[in-house]
Order: sequence, then C-alpha cells, then structure tokens
Amino acid sequence: MLGYLYHIGAAVWELLMHLVRSYILKIPMSYPGDPIPIKQYRTGNWSSKTLPVQGNWRVAVGAESHSISEKQTPGVPLTGEPAGRQIWYQEGNAPVIPNNEHAFNPNVNPNGSDLLFRDIMLSRWKGTKPSADAPTTAKEAAHKGMAFFQMLQTDDGHWAGDYGGPLFLLPGLVITLYLTKVPYPAGRREGMITYLRNHQQLDGGWGSHIECASTLFGTVLCYVALRLLGISANEPYMVQGRDFLHLHGGALYAPSWAKFWLAVLGVYHWDGINSIPAEMWVLPKWVPLHPSQFWCHCRMIYLPMCYLYCKRFMPNVSNDSLLQALRRELYLPADGVYEKIDWEAHRQSCSVIDEYTPLNPVIKVAQDILQLYEYILPYVPPLQWFRDYALKFVIEYIHAEDLQTNYINIGPVSKCFNMLSVFDACGAESVPFQRHIARVDDYIWVAEDGVKMQGYNGSQCWDTSFTVRAMVEGGLATSFPECASKVYKFLSKSQIARNEDNRERYYRHISKGGWPFSTAAHGWPISDCTSEALKGVLALHKQHALNLSADENEATSAVPLVPEEFRISDNRLCDACDVLLSYQNNDGGWASYENNRGSRWYELFNPSSVFGDIMIDYSYVECSAASMAALKDFTQALPQYRQTEIKLAIERGVGFIKSIQRKDGSWYGSWGNCFTYGTWFGIEGLISAGERPDSPAVQRAVQFLLSKQRRNGGWGESYLACINKEYPTEGTGEQLGDEGSGLVQTAWALLGLLAGNCTDNQALLRAKQYLMDRQLPDGDWPQENITGIFARSSGITYTAYRNLFPMWALARYAIKVEQKDD
Repeated sequence: MLGYLYHIGAAVWELLMHLVRSYILKIPMSYPGDPIPIKQYRTGNWSSKTLPVQGNWRVAVGAESHSISEKQTPGVPLTGEPAGRQIWYQEGNAPVIPNNEHAFNPNVNPNGSDLLFRDIMLSRWKGTKPSADAPTTAKEAAHKGMAFFQMLQTDDGHWAGDYGGPLFLLPGLVITLYLTKVPYPAGRREGMITYLRNHQQLDGGWGSHIECASTLFGTVLCYVALRLLGISANEPYMVQGRDFLHLHGGALYAPSWAKFWLAVLGVYHWDGINSIPAEMWVLPKWVPLHPSQFWCHCRMIYLPMCYLYCKRFMPNVSNDSLLQALRRELYLPADGVYEKIDWEAHRQSCSVIDEYTPLNPVIKVAQDILQLYEYILPYVPPLQWFRDYALKFVIEYIHAEDLQTNYINIGPVSKCFNMLSVFDACGAESVPFQRHIARVDDYIWVAEDGVKMQGYNGSQCWDTSFTVRAMVEGGLATSFPECASKVYKFLSKSQIARNEDNRERYYRHISKGGWPFSTAAHGWPISDCTSEALKGVLALHKQHALNLSADENEATSAVPLVPEEFRISDNRLCDACDVLLSYQNNDGGWASYENNRGSRWYELFNPSSVFGDIMIDYSYVECSAASMAALKDFTQALPQYRQTEIKLAIERGVGFIKSIQRKDGSWYGSWGNCFTYGTWFGIEGLISAGERPDSPAVQRAVQFLLSKQRRNGGWGESYLACINKEYPTEGTGEQLGDEGSGLVQTAWALLGLLAGNCTDNQALLRAKQYLMDRQLPDGDWPQENITGIFARSSGITYTAYRNLFPMWALARYAIKVEQKDD
C-alpha cells in the first residue's frame, strides 16, 4: 500500500513539474529538448559474414505493378493512382546471384547499398552514361552526379529506393501472414530469412533498427519471425539468439509493442498486456486524451490494437506445436511453466536496454486504474454493452482507413494490425481481407541484405521533390529536360485530388491539394512533402528547354520545359496553398500531418517505452521552414491569392523557428540525422522568409555548423545524436563514414552554410572538396550510415540521399562560389 502511495505521489509530482516547465519556465511546447541526462552509447557489433539474397528478382512500378498484383490476386482489382507504386517479384528459377558486388557484410556496413535495384535500373538504361573523367569543378561533379542519378529514375518519373531500417517491422508482417495463412510468393520467405540472419549481431541479438545495439524489442520479434519462417530452434544462431533473450530476462521484459505481438500470436498471455480500451473512441472529443487528439501514426496504430485487445485475438495454440514450443523458448526456466507465469506482475516490465522513455508514474497509475476496469467489466452488463458499441465504431473506422488509403494504410505497423482486425471481423475469403493481401507488396523491398518491410510504402514523392529542386537550382533541369519532364508528370499525378469522405467522423485533416510522402494512393498528405513538391512544381514552371531545329539539330529558341497544356492549374496550386495555411499551429509552426490537437503533458501517457514524443503532432523546424519557403514561392507566382494571410503566416513562422533554436545556434532534426539536418532547414526557412543573412539567428547557426566541421572538411553524426539530443564528438563513429564524416551530413551543412552566406571560403572549399573526393568514377556516391530518424529513437534508410544531397550541395556551391569567382 505504501509503495502504491509512492507511485501516486510520483505521478502528482510529474504533473506539477509539467506545469512548471510550461507556465513558469515557458519552454515552448514543440521544443525537442536539450541533451538527455543519461546518454546511450551502445552500438551494434556484427561478425563478418556474407549471406547472399537468392532469386531472379525484378522490380515493377506504376501501372505495370498493378497488372502483376492483379494476376497474383485474381478478382481483386487495385484502386488508387498507380504512379509511384513499386513492387518486387521473381521470374523463372531462383539461382544465387553470382555477382560478388552484391555480397552484404554487416561488419563492413549494416546499411545495404541498394545494389539490386540500381543494377536493374542501370541494365535498362539506353542513353548516354557519365564520362569516366574525374570532375575538376563542383559544377562538373554535380552534372556527373545527375547524369548517373537520372539512370535510376523509374518510367513513371519518381526515384525509388530502400526505405527500410527498423527491424521490428518485418516480424509483425510474418506474424500476420502466419496467423492468416497467407502464402508467400516465390523467394520471399527465403529472402526474409536471409535479411534476419544478416542483421543478427555478435551477441546473438537483434537491434530495434539495423545500426543500433541489440535490444529485446528487436531480438524477441526477429527470433519469433525466424521460427515462424521455418527455422529450427536448434540452429546455432537461434540458440545464440535465445541465449541473448534469456540473458536479459526473456520475453517478460520486452517492451509493450513486442508483448502485444506475442499476445496476438498466442505466446504471451493477455493478462500481461495493459488495457487498450475501445471505449475511449466513443467518448466526447473534448475529453482530454481522446485519441482523435493523438498524432495520426499513434492514433492509427492504437486503433486496431484496441480492436485486437478487446477481442483478445489469438489462434488455437493447442493445435499448433510451433506456438507451443515458443511458449517454452521465450521464457526462462525460473519463470515456471507458461500457465503459471505471473503475467499481471509484468504488465509494465521493460528491460533497461530497451527503455528510451521509461513509463512515467502518471501512465502507470492510469494503467492500473484501467486494469481494475478490465477486471470488473465481465461482471457489469452495461459496461459490456458499452464495449461492444465501441468496438463497432472501431472496426468501422478501420474499414474507413482501409478505403481511404486503398488498403495501404498509413504505415507498416497499422497495416499489419488492420489486416489482422479485418481477418477477424470479415474472414479470410472476404473482399476487404483479399484487398489487404494485394497491398502487402507495397511495403516489401529487396536489397543485397535480403527481403525487408519498409517504414512506409516508399519515399517516392519526397525524394523526387528534393531531386528536382536540386536540378533547378543547379541549372540541371535544362541539361536533363526529359528527366525533369518525367518528374513533373509524376508530381502532377501525386497531388491529392480530394478530401476523404466523412473526414470529420474519422478525424482527418483536409487533404485536397496536398502531396504525400510516398504516393497519391496512400492518401495522407504532409506539410513538408506538400511544400517540397509545390516548390518543385513552381520551379519547373520557370524553366525553359532549348527548341532544336529539325533540319540542323541546332538550338533555335527557348520553350517552356512544361508546356502550358500540361501545367498544373492555378486552382490546384491554390488548393496546395490552402492546405499549407491550414497546417499552421497556434505557436506559429507547422506540424506534419495535422494541426497539433493536444498538449505536451500527453507525453506523460506515452505507453511505448522505446519511442519519444509520439503522442501528439508537434511543430517542427523542418515542416515549418519548408512550408514558409513554399508559401513564399507561391505568393510570388500567384500574388493575388491570400497574400495578406501568407505574409502573416510567414512572419509567425519566423517567430516559431527562432523560439526553438538551441543556445548553441543549432536546431534539432526530428526527421533527419540530426543537427546538420535541422540547422540546414532552420537557416533556409529564415532566409526564405526575408531574414537577413547577418541576423543573429542565422549567424549563430552558421557558426554552429563551422564549429562542427571535421579535419577532413566534412561533417558527421550517427543516429545517437538524435537519441541523446547532443552533437556527437565522434561524428558518424568508427565504422561508418570517413574519419567520422559522412556525405549526407556534409551536404546538409554545406547547403546551410551557403544559404546563410557563410564568408569562410576555406571551410566551404574543404566541404566541397570532401564531396568531390568521395564521388565514385561512375558518378554515384557510396552508401554510408543511416540518415533518417523518427520518434526520436528509430533510424530509417534513405538510399537516394547519398545521390541527391551531395549533388545539390555541389550545384549550389557552383552557383554561389565558382560562378561568382568567374
């Protein structure tokens, strides 16, 4: 009793401290925070091994991908715009790929280089290839980089690439397919096994993502996935994985998401899962902590989790010897037999090697109260009726999300949970479930490390928008007019055409006019994705291509690169402006998918233990800077439309960006790794809004970047910068990059310095030379460390970044420095 009173007291103290931080210290709600007090320094460690991916893999995009999927699932037509869709499949027999260049060795780099996709695209290329001559100027290097990168552009105009990284995603899909008995296409099961084996570490465990040290989150799920894929528990590497698991307490100490998947699989008891009541969805929306106020990814994951929890979904384990075996393998002998484990005692258990945001005393008290509710619910008929009523809305909402996203869903975790929920509610032969099966391919990617599940259905629109902006700024769009024209057509097809049906009922923000991170079929627009696409479109409207004489093949005149009849209409551009203005929050910043709907104290109820700042949609420096720049470009193109509102929005945005600048002049990057990314955006946003380069905020940012330049001229950060919220003195670390420097961070820093009119010409020259020296003879750049991040702690891969950002930085250098010197 005294112990529980202590927990209540601790919860009250946490609430009081929140009030102090918010109302006395007045820390901005969207300020990401200063360096965390207890740093994480554990990093991954792998043996030297080369397990090749097998099979004659092919990639299909756009309309071709729809045709292939519809052949695989007859009678289930795919809906939604096909542009940007990318799927992998096998043709013919499945020999081991003999090319030694495809050998993946995590001890050299745990990040794959996307060699399978790149070799396929290069083999299809029929045009001119880059010169083998080494560039002597930044302009030549940027041109060579674009000459290579254009060869990777898909037929529908986008750039595809590996968007993997998190290791907890694929096991969720494997569990879903096992429970629903969906068969694997040729080569996929074997490729998944290869992927999981490739990323097992020396200590026997797996990380939560491909670069981090082993965790129970990664180890429990990857071990289970391999067992479900047919691997024996007696394999030496499985024994090693089980030893790591047991060393850290077994599955009882896995974080809540891992436990939830185990409960769904029937190898962890639902009594050990904290309540996720469906009833919260049908409470009035004004109630604090109503899920409509959550960040949409959090909301759309816990929606089907509510359904599965309240249904206590699980298979018939008594008829499944493999699941019975897992009930023994995942726990320590000291825990006793499965049926005797004290599950209730481990509802809030989590290993210290996993905890990033330990459960706050506030949510612990709330979970205990809800557990009491779960205990009395079976004995109170009105409460049972209320739960059944709530579950009807929850499954209705799941169906609505499926339809709105053409069964892709907002992300891979919600995709699997939605698929399971539909399987339970409608059955394996139902049309909704069959439509889910047809969209599994959208999340699959194949690289030299194996078959993986991506963190989204791709980053198509995002990567493509950045690339075309680099092309235009560097004068490359007119040098590669066919490439630029294909980009424009893709962006035109990718704009969201309408708002969702009944969007207010399902808590959706307006969508019409926005652009997504991936594809129009996905259906969720985002502020910075809309901004970057809009800037790219408007930039292309200003470009002209040379008109060649048919007789003499000589340039006779300049014509618009985008003919008038193919241009995106002013009405559609105004729709984009409308959605951008609608995204601005009360603090003057821009969030990602929706306006901020909650309060900072909602984070006291973060149930994940492994992710940070996931409860609400904050304002971010990246989203704010991108939106401000896009609105500035828009008002220059269409000055008659909402000019006063745009001016005011940009002014408020400047105030927000300055309010979250750190004392050292930097900005924390919430979506890229890390301070070089955030600081580049911060400088770009202020300059685009009219801030003078010599303003204190810009100069502090420039000086921050200069202070972090390494001896070899580059900059570098590992994912630990995002986790610890502190710039790492070791840069990218010993294993990745070049003496602690990385290509992508160097490009971001150089872009930021040039945007801020840095006057240290030697620093700029050294950065430029670093990028040029690392360029490969064919115009490509090597793959280095992970450069994306989400939820503060999970790294994610962007293989296109190694091409587009060095090219962009060199192009900007050529314009601002080389051209000026000439």
